[in-house]
Amino acid sequence: MAGVVGGHDVPVLAVAGGTASGKSTLAEAMALRYPATVGVVHLDDHYVSAHDPLRGVRTLSATGAETLDWNHPGSIDESAAAAAVDAAVGSGRYRLVVVEGLFALTLAAVAARATWRVYVDTPDDIRLARKILRKIEVQRQDPGVSLRNYLLSGRERHAEYVAPSRHLADLVLDGTASAAELLDGVRRLVGPLLESTAPPVGPLAAGAALAAG
Repeated sequence: MAGVVGGHDVPVLAVAGGTASGKSTLAEAMALRYPATVGVVHLDDHYVSAHDPLRGVRTLSATGAETLDWNHPGSIDESAAAAAVDAAVGSGRYRLVVVEGLFALTLAAVAARATWRVYVDTPDDIRLARKILRKIEVQRQDPGVSLRNYLLSGRERHAEYVAPSRHLADLVLDGTASAAELLDGVRRLVGPLLESTAPPVGPLAAGAALAAG
């Protein structure tokens, strides 16, 4: 489903990868490089309510508490995600809409709208280290909780629901590369779509960063 700006369809770039692979780093680099022409939809913003017992997939945390399974596609509010993509596409503001998230290549509502598909491939140990560091620095969380959750279900969920989508991608990027290198890879995929309206090139944050999505 495409929107139209100036008589042209607005394409959607779907970006997937594991937790802390660099998905959001890439999406944010694109929005920074093309602030007036690239819109970003984060699937992380469209999980069902963690307090809704009737929706989503539940799991037991390493703390022993029942919680929403953030690593399962059944916990995404697909209708809300589709509405967000359609709103961005139909806003008349953008030449490209980027949708990033764990399930961006497989969630039906996104896959049906995707023009291009990118998978950010990052070794599991690097992703885990990034996630633990982020949890420590942002949430002051005991790293043992992240490690136990990874062993309980995170590793298995990634292998079942995220990693296989790599084979659906038009482009696979190395998540250990810098943000600038990730952006260059995507620019080779989308071609001249954005260049005519691009601002002067400025410095991009080096590295995928600890806060990489």
